[in-house]
Amino acid sequence: MTNLPEVSAGALVMVDIPGPVLDADTAAHLKRWGIRSVCLFGKNVESPQQLRQLCVDLREVMGSHALIALDHEGGAIIRPTFWPFVPSAMSLGAADDVNLTEEMNAVLARQLRSVGINWNFAPVLDVNVNPANPVIGERAFGADAALVSRHGAAALRGHHREGVAACVKHFPGHGDTALDSHHDLPQVAKTRAELERGELRPFRENLPLTPAVMTAHIVYPAFDAAHPATLSPAVLGGLLREEWGYGGVIVTDSMGMKAIDDHYGRGEAGVLALRAGADLVMALGRLEAQEATLQAIQAALPTLDVQASVQRLENLAQRYPSVPDAVVDTAADTAACVDAWARGLTAYRDPVAPAPGSEVVLVAHRTPQRETVSEAAADADTLARELGQVYDVQLVAFEQPEDIDWPGLKAWGRPVILATTFRHRQPAFRDVAPDLHLALYNPYAVLDVDAPAVITYGFRPEARTALLDWLRGHRTLAGQRPF
Repeated sequence: MTNLPEVSAGALVMVDIPGPVLDADTAAHLKRWGIRSVCLFGKNVESPQQLRQLCVDLREVMGSHALIALDHEGGAIIRPTFWPFVPSAMSLGAADDVNLTEEMNAVLARQLRSVGINWNFAPVLDVNVNPANPVIGERAFGADAALVSRHGAAALRGHHREGVAACVKHFPGHGDTALDSHHDLPQVAKTRAELERGELRPFRENLPLTPAVMTAHIVYPAFDAAHPATLSPAVLGGLLREEWGYGGVIVTDSMGMKAIDDHYGRGEAGVLALRAGADLVMALGRLEAQEATLQAIQAALPTLDVQASVQRLENLAQRYPSVPDAVVDTAADTAACVDAWARGLTAYRDPVAPAPGSEVVLVAHRTPQRETVSEAAADADTLARELGQVYDVQLVAFEQPEDIDWPGLKAWGRPVILATTFRHRQPAFRDVAPDLHLALYNPYAVLDVDAPAVITYGFRPEARTALLDWLRGHRTLAGQRPF
């Protein structure tokens, strides 16, 4: 082992910060530990100008090797709400045009680069083969490993050409779980051969284009029955580093997720991840949790060989510097995003739009809620107001799907349109039969509702604009369901 007293634990730890400005106490915390990596969230975002200044301030504290990251996937996983919304990965998978995927990921990267964010935790390379998956869903390009691989390559090209580091996730694959690692410790009990054909393929095929890999907090018994991938020497050091020869950065997913936090001590887990082969430990949350990780890693430094990890992180920051660039062309990107969402619109069981100007009943969730990494969908009043541009709308807003009086709605004699905006599938929607189903969030909701449907793969304004164009008869449903 190599003892590097000049390296502090902060060089190996990514933290978050409490608010939209870099306060003096947080700046002192970053300096004291020599922290070089920060992950931003919605709590840190107010406006382009504010975000740009925050990145400038972070770079001033952390230095030219600063890595400033954000989850900016497209679809529901976007923190800044002031830029045009790029389609979700599954919408792009439904359009199945790699040039479109590259362009949309270039938009994502330009948005981040304009304010000085130099690392995007995207694209998702999970192969979503489980319709009950509670955390991936439309974040994946689809259920076919080859499709995910080619669109993952396009996404990586789009990021690289715009000067932002991409980070593929969640290695070795989160697409066949029925548990969310934010809440539980999932297990994928497939054979090595099955994993090679499915989960592993997009990661393996895209390694030459991949600046960074994020780990999954999932147990894969085919490699290691005792440890989740994030803490597994067999997965990170054995498979990824030695067998595949990967030389880029390996970063853990948040160590505050219950898959790790409920089974390991926060500091212990950070050290185990570095021993397993990770370069950077994501120690998010309250200051005490960050300190626990930093102190444990600092104490373990004499027994860790971290020189290669520090060099890999330094190389990433040099290759993709955190330097604010030109302001994005919002108008041009909005039009491009609407067209991109429209190309993914997908028919399920031959939906027919009611004639414009007719009377319809809209059934929609009154107050959608944010869930873990995903933002809240559009609420019932917003949907009714927008649908009112095409129809005479009678809104039936609900809080619980079980409360809907379906026989009573049918008795009104108007076409009934159900808009589903839940992150997760709802048992109460099984076998209900509206005249038209608008699947505005979880695309697998069409498997429950007994009705023709339009799948948008997302609820963002640009997706809804594209959908309204179809309802008016101005667009076709050209997407192909990628699951």
